[in-house]
Amino acid sequence: MGLNLIKLCVGCDSIDDLAEWIDYRVAEARRAGRSPEHHHVTRMVPKRIDDLLAGGSLYWVIKGTVQVRQRLTDIQPFRDAEGIGRCRLMLEPKLVATEWQPRRPFQGWRYLEAKDAPADLKQGKGQSLPPELAAELAELGVR
Repeated sequence: MGLNLIKLCVGCDSIDDLAEWIDYRVAEARRAGRSPEHHHVTRMVPKRIDDLLAGGSLYWVIKGTVQVRQRLTDIQPFRDAEGIGRCRLMLEPKLVATEWQPRRPFQGWRYLEAKDAPADLKQGKGQSLPPELAAELAELGVR
């Protein structure tokens, strides 16, 4: 995994909130007879698509810390109804919890090199900590 994206997860307070939102959107697509693919629409189209699709992920910043990632499966530029260029980031619906890493707010998405990305959490490791404690430990650089 060489190149990733990082983006703020606006409106979610936890990984569970994000998981519920994904489940809702996938179920909504099924009910409407559409393919149950999960995607996120952005305004800007990444220039390094090939690098991103060679195993990259979208890392989500939730409440000031990177907490989880989703593997990128495709990137689809398109024009919306008003003719504005947009981009559909196609994502694997599976969420992979990561070590928490503090991040300041930013707009849009940013590239994230693999060397700077937080490691995946091993199954069960650190996931039982209360979110407030996990965030404080991440801010201190202990977790």
